[in-house]
Amino acid sequence: MFSFLPAPVKGITIVLLVTLNTIFWLPILVFGAVLKLLIPLPAIKKWVSVALISCATNWVTLNNFFMWLFLKVEWVVTGSVDLNKNNWYFVNCNHQSWSDIPVVQKILNRKVPMLKFFLKKELIWVPFLGICWWALDFPFMKRSSPAQIKKNPSLAGKDLATTQKACEKFKSTPVSVFNFIEGTRFTPEKQAQQDSPFVNLLKPRAGGTAFVLGSMGEQMHTMLDVSIIYPDAPDNGPWSLVCGKIYKVVVHLDEIEIPRDFLGKDYASDPEFKTNFQAWLNELWVNKDELISGLKKKYEQS
Repeated sequence: MFSFLPAPVKGITIVLLVTLNTIFWLPILVFGAVLKLLIPLPAIKKWVSVALISCATNWVTLNNFFMWLFLKVEWVVTGSVDLNKNNWYFVNCNHQSWSDIPVVQKILNRKVPMLKFFLKKELIWVPFLGICWWALDFPFMKRSSPAQIKKNPSLAGKDLATTQKACEKFKSTPVSVFNFIEGTRFTPEKQAQQDSPFVNLLKPRAGGTAFVLGSMGEQMHTMLDVSIIYPDAPDNGPWSLVCGKIYKVVVHLDEIEIPRDFLGKDYASDPEFKTNFQAWLNELWVNKDELISGLKKKYEQS
């Protein structure tokens, strides 16, 4: 509707609207967190969590509306998937820029349970945001480094057990855990530094993924694999997105069954599982790399 406006005007306006949207919902999330702390009854906590997740979903919906209002983007979604808000998903996406997050939110909002990230335990102390993440039941994890486990073998398995306990709430409430398996944004420099064998991807980091599946193995049987390309938009950062300099976004969705043998295992202390999991993930990465090459060939020439 307002896509005719100059790029900087669109960018500043969308950033301002998203900021105001965030400020509006923030006190409600903080109030919900206080309520959960003051009345720690399971039924009350679950009711409050559902209400707060609805608020966060509305926050995403409004952000998507702002993009629709000011941007003229052609959204191309491919892949045959049967998404369900009552299912548990491990959501993976190739990582090119921070535009990937609003793109995934745009495509999956209200189609799967709200996207959540596994967060380091220390992040709970981030002012305001930490308590909001806690109120929204974002899972906080504590992971000992291999060096720490080597120094103190008694730590082996304890982090997994602690996180599994923290994820108990997800046994009855479906969730989508979102993760960038590459761990960082793809750039040619990082690709060369890693000596990555893939054309479009960095090497997958198996440890974090295995930790999530080990923590939520009883519920999480499906990986929702998201592949994004930005045809003809070499600068695909979030500022380019909100300024309307990205005209087409192609998103491919795949549902992949996670082998049951990989669920509930401890990656750090099970060498056989570690080897098998790395092999499985590498095979997925080979297929994903070929898929992205095919998408680029098809859409970057159209």
